Amino acid sequence: MDKWKLRLALSILFLGLFYGLAAAQTQAEMDKKSCDEYKQSDAEMSRVYQQVISKYKADPLFIEKLRAAQRAWIVFRDAHVASRYPATEPRKAYGSVYAMCRCEALIDLTRQRADQLREWAKGAEAGDVCAGSIKIRDYTGQSTRKMKSNRLRLRARTSKSS
Repeated sequence: MDKWKLRLALSILFLGLFYGLAAAQTQAEMDKKSCDEYKQSDAEMSRVYQQVISKYKADPLFIEKLRAAQRAWIVFRDAHVASRYPATEPRKAYGSVYAMCRCEALIDLTRQRADQLREWAKGAEAGDVCAGSIKIRDYTGQSTRKMKSNRLRLRARTSKSS
């Protein structure tokens, strides 16, 4: 019975070792994966940003302020990552994982910014007194400006039919 337990333990050990080797990636592959993921999150953030610009195009003051905020956010993002990895030669200082880690930091910051921008894209709940420039949406998800426009069209139709 002891030989059977020993064989089972060795089999499990070898299977685990084999699985670990089969699942291993090179650092270059991990760098590419992380940096590709950053590019995807940046593209998503840009898409949401353009959606907000389009949705608020009738409000030039807001557009001006949002563009200034986005430029400032880019400066912040770059400065934040630089402060996290401040060495003049980061690959020497932080090793071969630097590119992957840098891209991971960029992913986190970019996703957070995309979430912030989505607040304008989706609108705020009715009754949100702190919404500021975020349009209030009704229960159907429409902004209040669109609702008002729809009500005016409905009134015009009903007055024509009377």
